[in-house]
Amino acid sequence: MDIGEFFWDATLDELKTGYIEKENYFLCLLCDEKFEKGVIYPDEGTLYEAGRYMRIHIEKAHQSIFEYLINLDKRLTGLSEHQKSIINLFYQGKSDAEVQKEMDIGSRSTIRNHRFALKEKERQAKVFLAIMELVKEKNNHLSANHALAYHASAFLNPHKTASMVDNRYNVTQEESEEILKKYFPEGTEGPLKTFSMKEKKKLVVLREIAKRFQIGSIYDEKQVDQILKNVYDDYVTLRRYLIEYGFLDRKPDGSQYWLKDGSVKKDGPVKEEEKDMDRKMDRKEELKQQYKEIKTQAGIYRIKNTKNEKIFIASTMNLKTMNGRRFELAMGSHKNKLLQSDWNEFGENAFVFEVLEVLEIKEDEYFDAKDALEKLEGKWLDALQPFGERGYNRG
Repeated sequence: MDIGEFFWDATLDELKTGYIEKENYFLCLLCDEKFEKGVIYPDEGTLYEAGRYMRIHIEKAHQSIFEYLINLDKRLTGLSEHQKSIINLFYQGKSDAEVQKEMDIGSRSTIRNHRFALKEKERQAKVFLAIMELVKEKNNHLSANHALAYHASAFLNPHKTASMVDNRYNVTQEESEEILKKYFPEGTEGPLKTFSMKEKKKLVVLREIAKRFQIGSIYDEKQVDQILKNVYDDYVTLRRYLIEYGFLDRKPDGSQYWLKDGSVKKDGPVKEEEKDMDRKMDRKEELKQQYKEIKTQAGIYRIKNTKNEKIFIASTMNLKTMNGRRFELAMGSHKNKLLQSDWNEFGENAFVFEVLEVLEIKEDEYFDAKDALEKLEGKWLDALQPFGERGYNRG
């Protein structure tokens, strides 16, 4: 989703927990996942009410709120990579001496200076927040026209997968709507009038075009081109810009394309007939349906380095935790040192995460899922041999 709307409107306490509580549901600020109140959610044989299950969801899907926030772009956090590294070590409870030794910089006094600088940044942030709160309160008492002008100045929020956060985002919501009306005269579902425009306008247009792709779907180049042909004659240019701006991603050979998770937020309310169906469901059938939709899946996954074709094979009882492994690599804390080293060298965009096989759970009281998963992993290791020059696994 776009980093905005719920995320930026959340209070400090809500940002720290990673979710907000509404009248009828809890909403994850990190991925927009919603859990309805009054529904019991199962996890590994235990049933949880929505609030508790939300905390489990955040832990499994996002690992921790801290890592999510610290890994946001510098333009969003105001922190340099050096500062992020130091804060991460502080978060781990490292002493000044341990931080100095691990980062191999200066002396203990140098680390104390960093602590002081960060504390100063915290004080400035508090003062700035207080000032902006006063501005908002003042504007609540303005005339209708002045208040409308103030709220219309809300700027376009960067999408999570943006390749660069810069002045292209210096566009208000009101300006964004005007741009879409101008360049999509038949409506945003219709054709694009022209792609000859300034970069910030291209951002608005590309964000809208990206909504024509479905999250989780894999497209070949012909399918991508067919979707874009319905938008504009020069579909090749649109395809290139969608990738450059961080909306679409692809394999190096161009055989597969996909919408990057977090690049767009789909609009539109839930259909009324879907609400009616949910209300009419028997409680027992509702729980069965919920279990089918949210139960975790065990399986085997692969991390592939597209630069040198080396691969890493691993198993997990919950395939959603692949996001956690991605965070570990981004934080430089993955247990596989060879994989971590190449990640540091080639960068995140050089690696692709793929599910190789989902473990089929048999309804048999003697079925040992962990044992079956171990055997399944062995099968894939034997088949792909990700050892030595071919991969990162240890033989």
